[in-house]
Order: sequence, then C-alpha cells, then structure tokens
Amino acid sequence: MTTPASAGVLPPKPKPRPDRVSLWTYARMFRRDILSAQPARLYRAWMAEFRTPFFRSYLCNDPDLVDLVLKERPRDFPKSDRVRAGLKPLLGDSVFITNGAQWERQRRIIDPAFAGGRLRHVFPAMWDAGVAAVDRLRPLADGSPVEIEAQTSHAAMDVIFRTLFSVPVENDTAMAAFAAFRAHQQAQPIVNLGALLPLPRWLRVPHSRATKRTARTIRTLIAQLTQARAAEIQAGTAPDDLATKIMTTPDPETGDTFSTAEMGDQIGIFFLAGHETSASALAWALYLLALYPDWQDRVASEAQREIKPETIYFSTLSRLQTSRAVFRETMRLYPPVPMYVREAARSECLRERDVRPGSQVILSPWHLHRHERLWDNPDGFDPDRFTTPNGKSCLRSAYIPFSAGPRVCPGSAFAMAEGPLLLSMLVRAYRFEILPEHPATPVAHLTVRARDGIYLRITPRDPDADAEMDPQQ
Repeated sequence: MTTPASAGVLPPKPKPRPDRVSLWTYARMFRRDILSAQPARLYRAWMAEFRTPFFRSYLCNDPDLVDLVLKERPRDFPKSDRVRAGLKPLLGDSVFITNGAQWERQRRIIDPAFAGGRLRHVFPAMWDAGVAAVDRLRPLADGSPVEIEAQTSHAAMDVIFRTLFSVPVENDTAMAAFAAFRAHQQAQPIVNLGALLPLPRWLRVPHSRATKRTARTIRTLIAQLTQARAAEIQAGTAPDDLATKIMTTPDPETGDTFSTAEMGDQIGIFFLAGHETSASALAWALYLLALYPDWQDRVASEAQREIKPETIYFSTLSRLQTSRAVFRETMRLYPPVPMYVREAARSECLRERDVRPGSQVILSPWHLHRHERLWDNPDGFDPDRFTTPNGKSCLRSAYIPFSAGPRVCPGSAFAMAEGPLLLSMLVRAYRFEILPEHPATPVAHLTVRARDGIYLRITPRDPDADAEMDPQQ
C-alpha cells in the first residue's frame, strides 16, 4: 500500500514571506503569524540582523551562539522585559519571566519537585489522565471530523490538575479554570505584538479588555486552589502531589517557602508550559501519525505489546521507544515555543557584528530545528533520524524544544513522559486519519498551533489486526 510517506509528502510548513517588506507590512504579518512573517533565508542563515528605526534584533542559528546565550553566559542575555510585559497579566512574577536573584530563588524551590523519583511518583496520575482521554474519545470515534487540538488541550489540562492538585479536570474549580484558559487564548493568544516586536511605547498594542478579564478569572481560580491547598498543608491533610511538594519546599539558602500569592504565579506558568505546550505537541504528533499511517501502525503495535491496561508500571515508559521517537521528531518539526527572546545586557560582538545593549537576541527552535545546513532532510518526518550520526549530532547541538542551560524547562522530563504515554494510549485504542478537506496550517503566536484547528477522523482500532502486523509477535 502506498502511504503519504512513500509518496514524498512533507508535513505542512508555513510559506515564508518575500525577503524584503516594509516595517508596517511586517508588523501586520507578524500579528497574524510569527512564522510566515519570516523570510526563507532564515532556514539557512547562521545569524540574521533585523533593523528598524526603533530597534535591532539578531536571530541566531549558529549552534555556538545558541550555546553562548543559553549555556555559557545566560546572565548576559536575560529574558526580555517586553516578553515579561506581554505575559504578566496571566503569569505575574513566575519563574518563566523573572531574571536574576528572583529567578534563581524560584528555581531552587521548584526544581526538587521535578527531580529524580518525583516522575515515578506522579506517573499513576498521568496514566489515569490517559485512560480518561481514551474514554472521552469513545463517543467521537464514529468517523466524523474531530477537532483534535480541543481534545489534546483537555487531556493535557487533566494531567496538570491530577499531578498538581490530585483532582481530575472535571472538578468544578478545575473545569472553570480550563474554560477560562481557553477563553484567554481566544481573546488574545498568550502574548501581544508589542511583547515580541520592541516598538516604541506609542505603537505598542495594549492588552485587550477580554484578555485582562480572562487573566483575572484564571488567577482568581488559581488563588482558590492554592489557598485551599495551603489550608490542607496547615491541617496536615494535603495529598503528596506536586503542589504540596512545591509549597512545602524551603529555599535551601534562606529557608523560606513560597507564599500563597507567589505560588499562584508559579501555577500560572505550569498551566502555560505544562498545558499549552503539551497540548500543542500531542495534537501535532497525532496529525503526523495520521499523515504517515505506517508510523502510526508501528506506534500502535508497540503500544499493544507494552501497555497492559490492568497494570500501571512506570517501567512502561522506557519501553515506548517508537512513541518517544515520534514525539521527539514532532517537537523538532513543531516546537511548541517557536522562539525564545533574550536581551543583550551589555555590548557584544556576535559573528563580527556589534550588538548594542538592549538589543533583542532571538533563538528560534523553529528555524534551528529545520536548518538546511545542519539537518539531513530538514522538512521531512523521520523519527528514525535520531539513530543516525547526523541526527545524534544535531540532537546535541541544534535541538532545543525545552530551551537549554540553566533556564531549561524544569518539566522537560515530565513532558517527555506525558507525551509518549498519552500518544501510545490514544493510538492503541483508535486509528487517526487525515481529512483532506481540513488541511492543517501551522501558525504561531507564542506556541505553534494550526490556524483552523486539526481535524482528524477517529475510529476504534482492531487490536487483533494490529497484533498480526507486529513483527515482534
């Protein structure tokens, strides 16, 4: 049988803009979609300078520069204040947007919650969220079009609430927070234009009333959850989940713990980083498996072989190698956060170009992961690539879906457990098929989503047929 993969079909990619456009045209394009607003040359350039009458920005694809900014001298390239301004209504002073001593203190408290054996501890909650996701799809698996991003958003938020607060997303407060978060995304996709384009203040786009309203709603609901948990901790009745771990972990240098208000800020970023990015990656992974049914069958066979519904074994994760490779390749092609914005704290010289203090330094996983001078077949879907010399080399030097260095996402191991597990559980139960009348077009504001959603046909999978195709049976 001829599959899209053997027919040479490539995963969808935004069409880049013409090389030269006016600032005003660029601003309009940028507001619609960050990715298609960029020129094609960025897929080959080691570094690009963007000049306007108001600012300078430098996009760095050279792996040595990426290491310089993220690993070797991160203090000289702090998070941009403009990104902070764009995210502050929702995230307050969370670890995602702070810098310096404040950020260091926050990481000292947060990191132990995601270290070592904690992943094993929260694995049953992830498993339960996967079972719930499979059950929710059952009435939709009749061959009708299903908007899959809505389903993966629900599943990812369920993981967050089960692991953080030991409640399913169907809990009344959790469901209200999920609904408010969805409304916030629709009101304004996480960040406004002025947060990433450093325009003069008189040109910046203010947060809309709807954005401010939904952000207030989310933060009010988060406050209710954290205040209730603080009371449980005080009474000695709190469950041993991530929220309790973070709220009771003292700063090893000062002995202080997060206040309830500070914890609210951190929960905001867990919603964003743990929900939005996981939902995006899982939706694209299902889309790619629908586009390449041969790979879908390989994942399904592995899942049928390794996942035993009646037993919850943490060791299952290490056996989902095909699913992990698919999820890793998905985040190469569709990194949830397409660009990281830093700011030069002092004068720099990057690739023989003088960079003034205050200039933006942009690292783009989207372009780095598809760089034509680094990756073999950069736009193709090939989960096996990471076993090749080129793939192994690029994995070390040109693959940063979770950032890198001191500011690497503390939940990266969490995400790489959640993603392959949910993907395997869903594909084990259902077959996902492309709907040609509903093409998926990637767009990005802060995370990479499909412009009009991802619609797939879902039908129950025949486990006996999949077992017959399994070469290891």
